[in-house]
Parts: sequence; structure tokens; C-alpha cells
Amino acid sequence: MVEPINYIVIPGFEHHAYVTYTWVIMIGFMAMAVLLRGAMKIVPAGFHNVLETIVYELAQFVDTILGHEGRKFFPLIGALAFFILCANFIGLVPGCVSPTANINTNIAMALTVFLIYQYVGFSHHGIGYIKHFMGPVWWMVPLMLPIEVISHLARPVTLAVRLFGNIRGEELVILVLGFLIPLFLPMPMIAFAVFTSVLQTLVFILLSMVYIAGALEESH
Repeated sequence: MVEPINYIVIPGFEHHAYVTYTWVIMIGFMAMAVLLRGAMKIVPAGFHNVLETIVYELAQFVDTILGHEGRKFFPLIGALAFFILCANFIGLVPGCVSPTANINTNIAMALTVFLIYQYVGFSHHGIGYIKHFMGPVWWMVPLMLPIEVISHLARPVTLAVRLFGNIRGEELVILVLGFLIPLFLPMPMIAFAVFTSVLQTLVFILLSMVYIAGALEESH
């Protein structure tokens, strides 16, 4: 599918707008970090205060799902949350492309989560982590092992496709409405897209934390 022609172009990536806007978001994060670091105060105010509140609430959310070990996973979950949310929102700006509306971006994030939680499982339990794939009793191993392996391999696919389908679908609906009735009808859809952008961000990070929590818990 041809992407919009009115976007920032990086030489060599003219036909890969999602890569361009991934870099735009990353550069924006780095610039914001530098600016906020230079303006740190004992009592934050304005945008700094808003951002600290969001980070604090997100950290509390991570602790609620992952317990006392959750804080060490906050850099991963926080980075995913902020990137996905910004990537979802940027696609609502005319002439911009959402990186999460491309399956490649989402597969990269989903595979990162998959590899990390498998690493967490083996580092936390050692070779005993394999028991998570074998079921509750030994005689069910021939049945449970292939089911569990397929289930785990399907997780990055479902993470990526769910996010891609929702964000890409929203963009296409808004685009069609904008062509057919260019004044007021697309606005409710844009408002709905803002809601679903937040919701899909929460779904992605929540499932990521659930997978990590499953890797940390003891097998039964």
C-alpha cells in the first residue's frame, strides 16, 4: 500500500515511512530527556510535573502486575508504553505515518518481549523453567509440551498483529471518511482513535507484563 506523500523523508528510506517516524519519535524522546534534565527542580511544575505523574502511575501499574520484582522491568515496559503511545498518536497527524501501523515495527517489539521473558524464565529458574511447558503431571507431557510451545510461539504473533490491525484499521477508516465527507464526520472517528490508541498501548504492555510474570512464577 502506498504511504502518504507528505512526510519527512530520510534518504534511502523514501518508501519506508515507518522507519522515518520511528527515528522521529526516538529523536524526540532524546531531545525531551536532555531538555527536562537541564530543567530539573526539587518541586516540578508544568509539563515536567505531568510527565513525572505519568511515570509514577506507570511504575505503580508495573509493580501491581509484577510485584516486588517489577521495578527492574520498568525501563522495558516504560519504553514500550511511551513509544507505542506516541507512534499511535503520530499517525493521527495529517501527512504523518504511524510506525505501529506497519507490522514490521510491531513484530520487532513483540519479539523483543518474547526473547526477554524467555531469558527471564531461564535465568530465574535455570533449566527447571522447562517444567512450565510440561503440564502439571508427567504423563501429560506428550500432550502439554507441543501445546505450550505453540502457545508461546503464537504470543509475539498475536501481540504484533493485534496492534497492527487496530492502528492500521483506524487510519484507513479516517482516510476514507476524510475523502468522502472531509469536514465533520471524521472527527468522532479521530476521537475514538485517540481512545483506542491509549487502549492498545495498555493491552500491549499488560500482556507483556503477564508473560514476564508467568516466566517468574513457579511451575506447578
